[in-house]
Amino acid sequence: MTSTLLDIQGLSVRLPHLAKRPLLDEISLRVERGEAVGLVGESGSGKSVTARAVQGLMPAMAETDGRVLVDGVDVLTAGRDVVRSLRTTKVSMVFQDPRAGINPLRRIGDFLTEQARLCRGVSRGDATAQALELLAAVGLPDPGRHLQQHPHELSGGMLQRVMIASALMSKPELLLCDEPTTALD
Repeated sequence: MTSTLLDIQGLSVRLPHLAKRPLLDEISLRVERGEAVGLVGESGSGKSVTARAVQGLMPAMAETDGRVLVDGVDVLTAGRDVVRSLRTTKVSMVFQDPRAGINPLRRIGDFLTEQARLCRGVSRGDATAQALELLAAVGLPDPGRHLQQHPHELSGGMLQRVMIASALMSKPELLLCDEPTTALD
């Protein structure tokens, strides 16, 4: 295990059917374990595309060059199962729009505990205890009541706190945040 958790080397992303210019052009970035790094740029500068590339969430028609190493594994060339495993054990992401990231028909508690139970084999009781602890840690009042609610019953800011807690449920080594405080009230 090296101290480098994320190593982006010359990443370029193109969607030739949509744009003539690349979305990203030769991006390089390194994040060591325990380090916090912020990407700053105007809207449309590629911050979200960079984060999606780290998670292996590029559209099928995307053309990519370079390397994106998460704990030594190149997510651009690794198989689906390897990338899926990284997303459940090493890297999590808080997306900009909390409503787009959660099934509106499921209760908050089921959404939060599913990954811990299915991917890490955590018991339902332990996963629920962890979810309650994380909801309290992100400042959501009365976490027990919110576990029983559906997404439409929470404000945008409350739902963003749920999404932050969700990203932390897997105890990731790398947490990617795409404007995580935008909707907080």
